[in-house]
Amino acid sequence: MGRGSSGPPTTAPAPAPRGTVRQRIDRVVREVAKFGAVGGAGLLVNLLVFNLVRQVTDLQVVRASVIATVVAIIFNYVGFRYFTYRDRDKSGRTREMSLFLLFSAIGLVIENGVLYTATYGFGWDSPLQSNIFKFFGIAVATLFRFWSYRTWVFRALPVREPVAGSGPLPEGGGGRPKQHVP
Repeated sequence: MGRGSSGPPTTAPAPAPRGTVRQRIDRVVREVAKFGAVGGAGLLVNLLVFNLVRQVTDLQVVRASVIATVVAIIFNYVGFRYFTYRDRDKSGRTREMSLFLLFSAIGLVIENGVLYTATYGFGWDSPLQSNIFKFFGIAVATLFRFWSYRTWVFRALPVREPVAGSGPLPEGGGGRPKQHVP
């Protein structure tokens, strides 16, 4: 409350230390960069397999795309688990794999739904058009996948609070304290 008012004075909560906000932003930027690196490699795998299947088989466009998407999903899981989210909770692998497959399947439907609509809804089925709409479908599905994977699949470990007076914990969560040698 302000001056001249009755009752005990109140103080506004202290804003988060600048370093904490900066550290969070840095972590998200690193996460997006790693997700993008794996996703970019997965994009190449997806498009290469898609075009390879289209060249060597007589499968329809969307069926070739589904095969490519499944190959890319497997590739991406390995990249996300062992690179992007290697520091995340690993205790519930069955749960993690189940959720990853569920959200990947939804992403597969989004990605290939765009391609299906372009191919069969509008008749845009030349190799160039198919690749453009395959790419566009991947982009839309990637937004969904990023949100769902980081929110539900690769959950962050709980943040350990530093002991009063010890300062912030290092990025890795601490470890053994250093001993002071006189």
